[in-house]
Amino acid sequence: MRKILILSLFVCVISGCSSMKNGGNSGIVTASGTIEKLGMTTFQYGTHLLKADNNKTYALKSASINLDTYLDKKVTIKGKKVAGYPLEGGLELIEVTLVKF
Repeated sequence: MRKILILSLFVCVISGCSSMKNGGNSGIVTASGTIEKLGMTTFQYGTHLLKADNNKTYALKSASINLDTYLDKKVTIKGKKVAGYPLEGGLELIEVTLVKF
């Protein structure tokens, strides 16, 4: 019984360590495209859109960057996917941390 308990504890520790190693850069997004103001949408989150070069669209928000500065300009953004998004029928939501021309 003691061997099974020790083996179970060992397996739990090993599986916990491997999942932490894989989560390091999880959710980091880098995309290029044009930033647009968010208008009327079926989803109610984000403040701006990024029309990416790969024909994908992202909802954007940022607590530290004024995204209005980059309206209708070709930029590259870097940020993190916000957990829990996309909601049904919506877009992936990115918390933008860096904008480059």
